[in-house]
Amino acid sequence: MDTADIRQVTDSRVLAAMSHPLRRRMLDVLKVHGPCTVSAVAGLTAQSVANVSHHFRVLHRSGLVEAAPELARDGRERWWKLASTGRRWSSLDFATDPAGAAVAEAAESLNLDHHVRIVRAWLSRSGESRGDWAGPAFSISNWLHLTPQELAELSGELGAVLDRWSNRPPSGEDDERRPVFVFAYGQPGEP
Repeated sequence: MDTADIRQVTDSRVLAAMSHPLRRRMLDVLKVHGPCTVSAVAGLTAQSVANVSHHFRVLHRSGLVEAAPELARDGRERWWKLASTGRRWSSLDFATDPAGAAVAEAAESLNLDHHVRIVRAWLSRSGESRGDWAGPAFSISNWLHLTPQELAELSGELGAVLDRWSNRPPSGEDDERRPVFVFAYGQPGEP
């Protein structure tokens, strides 16, 4: 992953736009499948074309997606692509503005809901439908004793590992490589 192409989000309006559950799914579709038409994204998200078009306009106004007219075969076909390879944000960037802080708090919750939804979808599949992926799929958790600086260091190390693995090309036709969702949270807590 080219970390130079990761957008640091500091505008609460952009954070609100990208945190909407359907728009977040649409961003994931573009990340996994690359540039897509409105119709393709509508099919992959089980939404109407009109609804997906509306949400693409919101994402475009927020600078999160760009039109890709060079991919269109005719004037009616509308293609979209991600404006950057990824997005990062920190609640600290919104702490001085009460409205921005409220958006960041809601975004954190929606972000976790999004991650859990993806994992729950996998867990709800039967053992047979998991196939060869049942063994390698994993869940890792641990209780650590860290300082804030050590937690930041751990975050950087985990990010570097994920960045290294994300540089693998998408699968070819006879390759078994599939999109795999990996996420980790590290925050103070009590058992």
